[in-house]
Amino acid sequence: MAAVRYAHKWAYGRNPAFYDYEKLGGDCTNFASQCLFAGTGVMNYTKDFGWYYIDSNQKAPAWTGVEYLHQFLTRDPIAQGPVGEEVDLKQVRPGDILQLSFSGERYQHTPVVVAVGVNIRPETIWVAAHSYDADYRPLSSYEYQQLRCLHITGVVFP
Repeated sequence: MAAVRYAHKWAYGRNPAFYDYEKLGGDCTNFASQCLFAGTGVMNYTKDFGWYYIDSNQKAPAWTGVEYLHQFLTRDPIAQGPVGEEVDLKQVRPGDILQLSFSGERYQHTPVVVAVGVNIRPETIWVAAHSYDADYRPLSSYEYQQLRCLHITGVVFP
């Protein structure tokens, strides 16, 4: 729930502790990573393959890259940091991560699930995001070709 609270607080603003990558390709995965960090409190400082943010020039590719975040969350073997798995849409919960492909070729957007209705479908899943700043935006309002759901299963502490 800490990830969701963070998402609500910063959906329409920028936390000054983190660089805003909006003009450098987008800030969505940076925002999703900030939410995950708010929920877990753990980074993985493994060079290149970890998930961390020190400053705008010292960060892991997984902190800001859509595909790299997916690779980090679903890594094998499991290492320090948040852990996730791909699930069906009906299994998403608040605090989970979605990844959207607008072109159908690669994933380009990473919103954070902030609420889920009783009958789970795109109309009853609400997200927060940067790069198209939003909070409580229905998933159904996006025009996407493919959807990838990443359920956060836990966190590995040092």
